[in-house]
Amino acid sequence: MKIKTSTFVMSNSDVTKCPNSQLPEYAFIGRSNVGKSSLINMLTGRKNLAKVSGKPGKTRLINHFLINENWHLVDLPGYGYAKVSKQEKKTFQKYITAYFEKRQQLVNTFILIDSRHEPQPIDLEFLEWMGTNAIPFSIVFTKADKLKPQAIDKNIADYKAKLTETWAELPPYFVTSSANKTGRDEILDYIQKINETLK
Repeated sequence: MKIKTSTFVMSNSDVTKCPNSQLPEYAFIGRSNVGKSSLINMLTGRKNLAKVSGKPGKTRLINHFLINENWHLVDLPGYGYAKVSKQEKKTFQKYITAYFEKRQQLVNTFILIDSRHEPQPIDLEFLEWMGTNAIPFSIVFTKADKLKPQAIDKNIADYKAKLTETWAELPPYFVTSSANKTGRDEILDYIQKINETLK
């Protein structure tokens, strides 16, 4: 898939106010500082479509972007260690949960995981919650340029081993680097294949 157009549509914290369209949606979410904005910019070929910040947790709303006039990319607030108040975290969690439970246009969620680290409890808990609630998702391992291939392979193998303890089948996964565009074609082709099945 080639990204020809990518435009910002809206930001809000109320799932009932998300775009009133039947276009398929692909959500992106991950722990704070996982490189989500950089990945979105890499996928769309835009430097500043999603705002990149040195401070984790800057995405605080549900952000919709219209891609190629036929699907929405949804940038969701990160979960985890953002430097915000407990009340703000509760608010984020509330409308993120509402989005996943109520948004019928959602066809796949890309859950971003930092490939530099061994399996983190907060990531495993979120993956478990998504699986328990039967929300379709894929895993995107980010920052693959930061480690040697053997180290990344080990961390991914550790995640797979953890997941197979409770799951019979593993979700699709992608290894990416926003710096050198690793994984870009694979993710976009995956989205295109899903879109074709929806026609």
